[in-house]
Amino acid sequence: MSDNPDRFLRLPTVLERTGLSRSTLYRKIERGTFPKGVAISTRCTGWRESSVAAWMRNPIYYHVDDAPSP
Repeated sequence: MSDNPDRFLRLPTVLERTGLSRSTLYRKIERGTFPKGVAISTRCTGWRESSVAAWMRNPIYYHVDDAPSP
C-alpha cells in the first residue's frame, strides 16, 4: 500500500484549496482547463487530490489532455 494514497476531495475543499468560485470551477471543467470530477456515488462527486495538485502547480497552462493518467 502506498504511503501517500490519492484521496478524493469534495467540492468545498477543492474551492478552498484553489480559491476558485463554484461557477469558475465548473466553467474551467467545461473548457478542459481543470480536472473533471469523479462520481463516487449517485449524487456525490469528488476530485482526485493528485489532479487538483497538478492543476495548482500550473493553473494557467493546465489542460486535461496534458494531465498524467492516474
